[in-house]
Amino acid sequence: MEHYYQQEIECAPREEILKIQDRKLVEQVKHVWENVPYYRKKMEEKGLTPDDIKGVEDLHKLPFLSKYDLREAYPYGLLGVPLKDCVRIHSTSGTTGKRVVAFYTQGDVDLWEDCCARAIMATGCTEDDVCQVSYGYGLFTGGAGLHGGSHKVGCLTIPMSSGNTERQIMFIQDLNATLICCTPSYAAYLGESMKEMGLKPEDIPLKAGIFGAEAWSEEMRRDIEKTLGIKAFDIYGLTELSGPGVAFECSAQNGMHINEDHFIAEIIDPETEEVLPEGTQGELVFTAIDKKAFPMMRYRTRDVCTLHRVKCSCGRTFVKMEKPKGRTDDMLIIRGVNVFPSQIEAVLLENGYQANYQIIVDRINNNDTFDVHVEMTPEMFTDNVAEISKRQNDLVAGLKSMLGIKAKVTLVAPKSITRSEGKAVRVIDRRKI
Repeated sequence: MEHYYQQEIECAPREEILKIQDRKLVEQVKHVWENVPYYRKKMEEKGLTPDDIKGVEDLHKLPFLSKYDLREAYPYGLLGVPLKDCVRIHSTSGTTGKRVVAFYTQGDVDLWEDCCARAIMATGCTEDDVCQVSYGYGLFTGGAGLHGGSHKVGCLTIPMSSGNTERQIMFIQDLNATLICCTPSYAAYLGESMKEMGLKPEDIPLKAGIFGAEAWSEEMRRDIEKTLGIKAFDIYGLTELSGPGVAFECSAQNGMHINEDHFIAEIIDPETEEVLPEGTQGELVFTAIDKKAFPMMRYRTRDVCTLHRVKCSCGRTFVKMEKPKGRTDDMLIIRGVNVFPSQIEAVLLENGYQANYQIIVDRINNNDTFDVHVEMTPEMFTDNVAEISKRQNDLVAGLKSMLGIKAKVTLVAPKSITRSEGKAVRVIDRRKI
């Protein structure tokens, strides 16, 4: 049986959702024009006033916002309400330049928590469930978002935060946690740890998991599902837009429904900035149509994906976004070839390895070097040089077939790559480009 948090809107006819979007977009453009001088200037440069935006069909006329604008306007330049009306900030874990600081009114927090509640109920969980939130709390949006959503649903909420794996496992067992929310790499690590403790999937009370904040492949999903005995659901979000819950997976597990009553999604060509038709791969752009404190207009996410509007077996009518294929800025260009870490992960998992690996890229004598360090599982660990060499060659061939370029593969001992309990550091790019 399918569960919904706000069925009347999640399953609303397309025409009704369009009416909501038209109304909210017109109001939001007026709000931004009157309260965000930084964006008003961008509109004026394009010769636009709020009267030019009558609905979603005019969205393409509006200027974009990007990470550059967020740094440029830091900290208060994109604020849409007086500071006294804000109740919270969150911040990204960016490593370059200024951090992105996003602001929230109480209304913004409520809408965000509703989005996360929809995601939780889409996994089949209800007020009868026990939800362990193992995303980091604090400035990171993961912990706070799913915590609030869990409360809205009425689950018993365990605010674990990340880390302390022993205690995580103890609480899962002792409190019969049925839903876990964390990064996919940490879910894989929990599964690995439980397996080492001799726990089989049937000994683990969990039935579902909501995993986001990192790119992860279908192979990794199957791996986690098998080890923990659960259904693993994807969730998508950005601090700039609120946090996790912008889009979420349902029981069909083939793409994430975008909460279209709060966010309008577009796909653009990252070079020409032209809007592309649905079903075409390109860069994902979002407009937050009712977030008041930090109203992002046509924000370029840098995520590469596709939008699909096909009838879903779950009954929800919201457009679906595919799992992002990577990012236009995180994408590695090695020897002129576009390489996404998720492609490498897919090859490793297909060949029976865990998702513990590291990509090291360097430039020596003007040539890119491309090394992949891969952990052997305890079962395959051996000091037989011929065996290791054969396995490495198999992976080299698999990666060449997937990517079209050759990587140097080094197999390393189990547990020798540093585990991350937050976002895993998958890529080390040493090139001075």
